[in-house]
Amino acid sequence: MVENREKKGVVFLVVILAIIIGVGVFIAATLRVDPVAETLKKEPVIKILFVLSDDSGNALSTDVFVYYPVSRKGALFDILGNTGSIYSSLGRVDRIDAVYKEKGVDTYRKEVEKLIGKTIPFSLEISLSDLGTLADLLGGLKVFIPTPVDAKGENGERWLLPSGAVTLDGDKVATYMTYRSEDDSDGDAGDRRQGTLISLLASIRDNKNVILEKKNFRRFGEKFRFNMDESSLYKLFQEIVNVDAERLAPQTITGSLRVVDGKTLLFPYYDGQLIKDIVNQTIGSLVNDENSSQNRIYVLEIQNGTGRQGLARNTSFLMQSAGYEVLETLNADSDNYAHTVIVNHIGNREAALALGNFIRCRYIVDDEVKPGTESFDSVARADFTIILGDDFDGRFVKGGYKGPEVEAASDTDGEE
Repeated sequence: MVENREKKGVVFLVVILAIIIGVGVFIAATLRVDPVAETLKKEPVIKILFVLSDDSGNALSTDVFVYYPVSRKGALFDILGNTGSIYSSLGRVDRIDAVYKEKGVDTYRKEVEKLIGKTIPFSLEISLSDLGTLADLLGGLKVFIPTPVDAKGENGERWLLPSGAVTLDGDKVATYMTYRSEDDSDGDAGDRRQGTLISLLASIRDNKNVILEKKNFRRFGEKFRFNMDESSLYKLFQEIVNVDAERLAPQTITGSLRVVDGKTLLFPYYDGQLIKDIVNQTIGSLVNDENSSQNRIYVLEIQNGTGRQGLARNTSFLMQSAGYEVLETLNADSDNYAHTVIVNHIGNREAALALGNFIRCRYIVDDEVKPGTESFDSVARADFTIILGDDFDGRFVKGGYKGPEVEAASDTDGEE
C-alpha cells in the first residue's frame, strides 16, 4: 500500500514537472523576439554587413547593404580595407580590415557602424571557397568582363577568363574575385568584388522559390556565418530575396592616401563626415523617393565660376563619391559667380532637389536645352550642370541663396 502511494506520488511529480516544462517552453516561444521584425519596427530599412573572407581569415571585401523592402530598392557601400583611422578596438592607427583579422566580425561591425554613423544589426560572412560552392548551387553568377583575361600571379598561377556577359562557375568566380593584371588598380579590383556581390544578390532573387523551400534553405544558409539563429536568417532572406539588384546603387569611400608606419591608408574626406552624409542621403532617397530619383545614375557637368584653381575638379571627386557620374569639369563663362547654381536640363525637379540638398544649394533653375541651340553639344549628355560660385566652400553652399526672383520677393515682403 505504501509502495503504491509512493509510485503515485512519483507519477504526480513527473506530470507536474512535465506541465511546468511545457508551460516554460510555450512562454519562451511566445516571448521570443524576432530580430528582423523588431528592426523593421524601429526603422524602415534593413542594414547588413557583408564580408567576403579568404581561407586565412582576412577580409577580401566588405560591403554595407542597405535595403528598403517597400520599394525593393537598395544600395551598397564598399568599405575599403585600407580605410584608416584610430580604431579604439586596436588602440592604434591602422587599416580597418585589421580589426576583422584581429578582433572578429562583431567588433569589426561596430567599427564600421562608427564609420558610417548607422547601426548595422546583421552580419553575413562567407569565405571565398563557400562563395564558389554557392555560385554552383545557384547555377553560376553573371558578370560582365570587358576584355579577356590571361594573366599570371606572383606564384605562377595562370588566370583565364572570357570576355563579355558571361556566367561564371564557382572556380571562375574565385579567379574573377582575386586576379590582378598589370593594368589593374585597387579600384578595378574593388569594382569586380562589388559587382560579384550584386550578381550574387540577383541570382538569389532569381532562385528565391528554390532557396526559400525549407528543405533547401539549410544547405544554402550553411554557407554563411551569421549573428542570428537559423530561423531569423530565413526571415532575413525572405526580405532581401526580392531586391531589385539591377537598380542597386554601389558607392565607395573616398579620401586622401597617407603613409602611416609604412602602410598606405585611405583617410575619408572631411574627417569621415562625408561618408556619413552620403549614407544619410542614400537612405533618405530610398525611403522618400520611391519613383524616380534613384532609378539611375545622374550625369553632371561641373563648372568653376570662381578664381579658385582646381575647385571644379575637387568637387567632381565629392560628387562621384555620392554616386553621381561626372561628364566633365571646366571653367564657367565667368569667374565672378557670387552664388552657386544648379541647372536642371532634364526637368526632374525631385532629382535636382536631391542634388541640391547634398551640397546645400537652393538656387536651382530649369533649363532643358533643345537640339540646335548653341549650348546643346556641351550639355546634351549631362542631366545637371553645377556652376560653382564664391559661396561654395568645397563641401557646402553657404548662405542659402535661392535665386534673384525669390530674394526679390523676400525683400518686397519685408518692406510691407
